[in-house]
Amino acid sequence: MSDAELRDFFQRYIDALNAHELHRMTEFIHAELIMNGHPVTRDDVIADQEDHTDAVPDFTWRVKDLAIDGDRVAARLFNQGTPTKEWFGVPPTGATVEYAEYAFHKVRDGRFYEMNYLIDAQAVQRQLVA
Repeated sequence: MSDAELRDFFQRYIDALNAHELHRMTEFIHAELIMNGHPVTRDDVIADQEDHTDAVPDFTWRVKDLAIDGDRVAARLFNQGTPTKEWFGVPPTGATVEYAEYAFHKVRDGRFYEMNYLIDAQAVQRQLVA
């Protein structure tokens, strides 16, 4: 994929996440992949995403920075939402959280085959109890 195609692919992935169209993950993620260094299935990834959107129905991802290098996509995202169920071990308080996420993914044959992300879970918990 060209840089422009990868940018478009990543934005379509983010758009599907923001629409909570998790059934569309088959368009973006291989059936088996590496997630944060561990082998998982696409169904595992979808289950994690469903947990997020179930606990935080208004959850959104916003791309702030995006870099492409060959088959690699690196993104700095800002995520936001108001939990309505327990999330990160904290019951809902009505607090809206916003935090940075750093994502580093690799694409082969038009889908992610490796996905890595980093968030500051303690920062999220602090916002939820503040």
